[in-house]
Amino acid sequence: MTKPLLEVEDLRVRFHLRTGTVEAVRGVSFHLGRERLGIVGESGSGKSQTGRAILGLTPPPGDVTAKRLSFDGIDLQTASKRTLRQLRGGRISMVMQDPKYSLNPVMTIGEQIIEAYQAHKKASNAEARDKALAMLEAVKMRDPQRVFSLYPHEVSGGMGQRAMIAMMLVTDPDLLIADEPTSALDVTVSMEVLRILDELVSERGMGLIFISHDLKLVSSFCDRVLVMYAGRVVEELEAKNLREAKHPYTQGLMRCLPTLKDDVRPLPTLNRDPSWAL
Repeated sequence: MTKPLLEVEDLRVRFHLRTGTVEAVRGVSFHLGRERLGIVGESGSGKSQTGRAILGLTPPPGDVTAKRLSFDGIDLQTASKRTLRQLRGGRISMVMQDPKYSLNPVMTIGEQIIEAYQAHKKASNAEARDKALAMLEAVKMRDPQRVFSLYPHEVSGGMGQRAMIAMMLVTDPDLLIADEPTSALDVTVSMEVLRILDELVSERGMGLIFISHDLKLVSSFCDRVLVMYAGRVVEELEAKNLREAKHPYTQGLMRCLPTLKDDVRPLPTLNRDPSWAL
């Protein structure tokens, strides 16, 4: 059996506040090969905190612990700061939810992609420029030369998200964490971004963690799915079998999905059981 690219066992993320300790992620365990793993759940279920913890991006007063947290045999908990800096953005990248909060407003798109590339690769300015332009073309950006010279406020949400994907993939990472990369986009642009991600993951043989609240999207795009509730994984199953879920929380989420065929009244709601959070 091929060794997993990422191994996570009993991951916990706690925030120590004046009012007490909040456990945002509670005992999450999974492994990831060179595949597409979806993590779904409501807002506040711990999806994004799981992705950030893997990259070591949990802000203070957050505290991350795990029985095992390794990437390609490297223990992410005991690795030096230098090793983590090399991995982060180099072999592991993360696409954030909204590009307008992630892109630097005072640098052009091209400058930011070049900076990301040269931070991990020894390359001249000319080589880095060529790589950045090639990456903008790879994410299906029209007129890459023009976009290269634009500032973030001069591009649309869809173009900004593609620029973010180009920046995160320019170093040819082995693992990409995509935190709701299509939530700020309209349906047409969203599908285009997903096609780009699908092509790049397939061509490069990367592992992908796709964080989303859109169950229909995840069921059609990913290979496996983790369903999170209150910081825990309540169910893990093949994406194609999402409609055959056994846990009542997953079943409830599926029933709440709107359909165009049936006019359901009253609209279904999710009845929560306190035991799900235990």
